[in-house]
Amino acid sequence: MGRLQPRVPMAASEKILVVGPAWVGDMVMAQALLHLLRERAPAAIIDVVGPAWSLPLTARMAEVRRGVMLGAAHGELALAERYRLARQLRPEQYTRAIVLPRSFKSALLPYLARIPVRTGFRAEARGWLLTDPRPLDREALDQTVKRFMALGLPPGTPLPDPPAPALRVDETNRRALLARFGLGRSAAVALMPGAAYGPAKQWPIGYFAELARRLVERGEEVWVLGSAGERPLGDLIRRETRGAAHNLCGQTGLGDVVDLVAAVRAVVTNDSGLMHVAAAAGAHVVAIYGSSSPAFTPPLTGRRSIHYLALDCSPCFRRECPLGHLRCLRDITVDAVLASLPGIDAS
Repeated sequence: MGRLQPRVPMAASEKILVVGPAWVGDMVMAQALLHLLRERAPAAIIDVVGPAWSLPLTARMAEVRRGVMLGAAHGELALAERYRLARQLRPEQYTRAIVLPRSFKSALLPYLARIPVRTGFRAEARGWLLTDPRPLDREALDQTVKRFMALGLPPGTPLPDPPAPALRVDETNRRALLARFGLGRSAAVALMPGAAYGPAKQWPIGYFAELARRLVERGEEVWVLGSAGERPLGDLIRRETRGAAHNLCGQTGLGDVVDLVAAVRAVVTNDSGLMHVAAAAGAHVVAIYGSSSPAFTPPLTGRRSIHYLALDCSPCFRRECPLGHLRCLRDITVDAVLASLPGIDAS
């Protein structure tokens, strides 16, 4: 006989630990689950575990009481760290855990923390770590955000439409950032040329540079946002604009990005974590897709323009183009992207 599945009703007295995803974009999409949990139990306490690089987003989510940092590198088992954190969390007496990643290691923490109800998808032979293992129906749950939300509902419950994410904006910090970097002298467009996943998700940097030059010629202020490792991309764009573009790569944290992009005219971005951050901050998102698909991980906002060619070889979801031509991105022209920017005269 199979193991009986526990009931997972929501109660106002619930104390829930959500094991969040490592990827920045996925952490933004996880807010849909948190919103669902809060709707079903307004008085529930919700804490979120995450790595140092994505955890700052939880401080901008109204649904979260606190973020809990897991000190482990990406892909690292870090068994001693998980055991240490689990012992630290036991006195919290969480009533329920929801494990969003499908890895074996992600299910260890709530198991070691002795949380009585532990929900997650079956994967990597980790079913024994969960009390409520669920099968993943990839056809019915055809988007990442839907998969996250499904774990917050009893099995078989119809999913509501995913809500748009909403990250709090700190106006005081935004004004300080504008003063610090000398920004805000004219309307701004933010460019996000990086994509941590790999080059098959990156619109050619030369295209970003040409777009920046043409925006500057139209009187737009251009900000380049990204990680420290993407600073060379910002330097190239700055050179192409003869120093007019502001290269902020590596100089801002995730909270700073939220505050900055909340007031720009638009954001032009690859399918990346920062794309989802920009959507959650309320920016108009011009999203460029190559090896991935807007059907699977769309920016969750009505203020968006999508560029996706849907070639016969797309989406391949590969880090590098397996055919070597990268046409899915190279054939998206600067003219097309410029024309999709709101309030910009592309003539």
